[in-house]
Amino acid sequence: MIRTTAVPRPVRVGTALLGVAGIVTLAGCSTGASDAAAPAPAETTTAPTASSAPSASAADSTSSASGTYTDGTYEATGQYSTPESVETIDVTLTIAGDTVTAVEVTGDPQAAESKRYQSEFIGGIQDEVVGKKLDEISVSKVAGSSLTSGGFTKAVDTIKTEAKA
Repeated sequence: MIRTTAVPRPVRVGTALLGVAGIVTLAGCSTGASDAAAPAPAETTTAPTASSAPSASAADSTSSASGTYTDGTYEATGQYSTPESVETIDVTLTIAGDTVTAVEVTGDPQAAESKRYQSEFIGGIQDEVVGKKLDEISVSKVAGSSLTSGGFTKAVDTIKTEAKA
């Protein structure tokens, strides 16, 4: 059906302003840190479904003398949403004296673009976390990948809970 009368200008302007106000409101609800040089794309969040299972070495390890976390190797899965899909990454951290001594991340990308970003993230994450205290890890963007960082952070949070001494 072809419309023969235009929508009045005040209605169009009001609708546009309402849309802008909605975007500004939602942007204010963002909880992630952003990179000032290159803003991260908007993330859709889903209920965190991170799972964790300490490996055999975590169960057999002894607690560090003055640490907050029990030494050992821990595994967790972090989930994050992209515009195309919901992605997961598996994170394995080795902790000694509350410090990350090793990290391994494996991905299972569902979208082609996710494959590229997960690969770049996996290639750069070791330099960001190995040698740092577990509580000091704050990853918002690694090798151009900001959404994968969200899944990594969820997995690290699960590992922190599991590793509490």
